[in-house]
Amino acid sequence: MQLILKQQTTSFFKLLVVLVLGSITMHVSDPDVTSSLEALDLAGNLTFHDVSLAANDFGNRYQLLPSAVLHPGSVSDVAATLKHVFQLGAGSELTVAARGHGHSLHGQAQAPGGIVISMESLTGSGTRVHAGEQPYADASGGELWINVLLESLKHGLAPKSWTDYLRLTVGGTLSNAGISGQAFRHGPQISNVLQLEVVTGKGEVTSCSSEENADLFFAALGGLGQFGIITRARIALEPAPKMVKWIRVLYSDFTSFTKDQEMLISAEKITFDYIEGFVIINRTGLLNNWRSSFNPRDPVQASQFDSDGRILFCLELTKNFNPDEADIMNQQVETLLAKLRYIPSTLFQSEVTYLDFLDRVHVSEVKLRSKGLWEVPHPWLNLLIPRSRIQDFAKEVFGKILTDSNNGPILLYPLKKSKWDNRTSAMIPEEEIFYLVAFLSSAPASSGYNSLENALKQNERILDYCKKAGIQMKQYLPYYTTQEEWKGHFGARWETFAHRKSIYDPLSILAPGQRIFHKLGSKNPTCHTASSCTNMNKLKGWLL
Repeated sequence: MQLILKQQTTSFFKLLVVLVLGSITMHVSDPDVTSSLEALDLAGNLTFHDVSLAANDFGNRYQLLPSAVLHPGSVSDVAATLKHVFQLGAGSELTVAARGHGHSLHGQAQAPGGIVISMESLTGSGTRVHAGEQPYADASGGELWINVLLESLKHGLAPKSWTDYLRLTVGGTLSNAGISGQAFRHGPQISNVLQLEVVTGKGEVTSCSSEENADLFFAALGGLGQFGIITRARIALEPAPKMVKWIRVLYSDFTSFTKDQEMLISAEKITFDYIEGFVIINRTGLLNNWRSSFNPRDPVQASQFDSDGRILFCLELTKNFNPDEADIMNQQVETLLAKLRYIPSTLFQSEVTYLDFLDRVHVSEVKLRSKGLWEVPHPWLNLLIPRSRIQDFAKEVFGKILTDSNNGPILLYPLKKSKWDNRTSAMIPEEEIFYLVAFLSSAPASSGYNSLENALKQNERILDYCKKAGIQMKQYLPYYTTQEEWKGHFGARWETFAHRKSIYDPLSILAPGQRIFHKLGSKNPTCHTASSCTNMNKLKGWLL
C-alpha cells in the first residue's frame, strides 16, 4: 500500500512539474505560425530542423534552441521576416535575434523558441571600397572584419579602429562598441562609422547617418541589437601602413604602469599607435613564452630576469611604419621608450606586417582549437573603470580576489571619453580617462581553480567589491538579468533608451537574449542564469 501511494505521489508531482514547466519554459511551435513562415517569399531560406548551432556561442554556457533559423539571401529577407513577426502582433511568442559569428558570451544572440537570423549568409556583394580624400568601405553587417581588412588593403587602406579579434561580424561589434589598443586615438569602432542600413523591429529598412535619421543611427550604434538589425555599414578608412614595430615591456609597480599609459595616450603629437596592458599573476618562465615572436633588446639581461611569482604588468605597444620610414620610426620609438619606467631587462620587440599584427589572435585560436581548448566555457567579465578608482580596484582585485592569471589573459588599458560620441547607446564612465579591465577566462576543467564555478565566483566577488566600494564602473558587453539592473546600467539615459525601443521595436521582438525587454506574448524560459537553466533542463530530463 505504501509503495502504491509513493508511486501515485511521485506521478502526481511529475504531472504538476510538467504543467508548470510547460507553461513557463517549454516552447511548442504553433503549426499555423510555422506554415505562415514557410509561405514567406524569400531569396534565402528558413530552416526548422537542425537549428542547434544557433543555440551555441563563444561563452558556451547557454544553449536555448530557436524554432527556426533564417539564412537570408538579401536584406529584403530580413525585412520580410521581421515585418511578418511584427504583424503577428503582441500575442505571438516569436522573437528574433541576429547571430553573427556566434561570439556572444551569455546567449545574447539566441532566441529561445524564436527565429535566429544567420547574418553571415548576408554577405551579398562583399565589401566595396571607395578611395578618395575621405575613403570608406561599404560592408554587409554579416561580413567578418578580417574580410573588410583584406579588401581594404588591396587599395592601400584600412579601417581606423579595431577589436583584438577579427573573426567578428561588422554588425556584431557595432552593436556593442568595438574597442582595442587603437581606441585611445580613433575612438571605438562606433565612432568611425559614416552610415548604416538598419532593419527595425517593424520590418522597415532605413538608411541612417548623423545627418539622416540620426536618432536611429545613434540608437543602433552600441544599441545591443535592441532597435534594429545592422545590415550594412559605411566604415571610415585611412592609409594602411605596411609594417608594425611591436614592443612588450614589463613593470612591477602598478602606479608607474598606469601613469606611463596615461602619459602615452595623452601625448598631443608623437606617440604609439596601439597601447594595451596586461596583468600577469603568478607566472613563471614568462619571457620564454615570448621568444618565438619577440627578440630581447639585451639577451643577457633578459636571461637573468626572474619573475619570481610577482604580480607583473605588461605594456604592449606598436608603431606603424612603411619600410622607407624605418629610421624615423626607430628614432621616435627610442624617444618614447626613454620616457617610460619599465624594467630595463624586459624590453622585447619584433617587426611584423600590419596584417599579421591585426590578425594576431587568430594564431592563438588555431593553436587552442588544435588542443580542444577553444570551444570551452568563457566566463568573461569586461569592466570600464574610472581613472580615479583604478588604483583602489587593482589593490583589491589583483593578488587578493585573483591569485593567478593562468586561466586567461587580464587586459588593462586606458581609453578617452572625448573619443566616444555620447549620442550613441554605448555606456561609459563619466571621467575623461577610464580603463578597460577585461578578465578573459577560459574554463576547460570541470573542477579546481580553472573550473567554471570558480571563475563565476571570482567575477561575482569583483562585481560585489565594485558595488560596495562605490566604484561607478560600467560593464562592457554588459550582462544583467533584470530590468532594474539594466536601468542602473543606463542611469539617466534609460528613458532615452526605453523611448527609442518603443519607436523602433515597440513589440520587443529583437534581441531577447540581452534580457532587457520582454515580449508580452513570449514563452521564453524564465531561467536567467546558466545554473537555473541547467537545473530546469535536468528536471525536464528526469521527467522524461
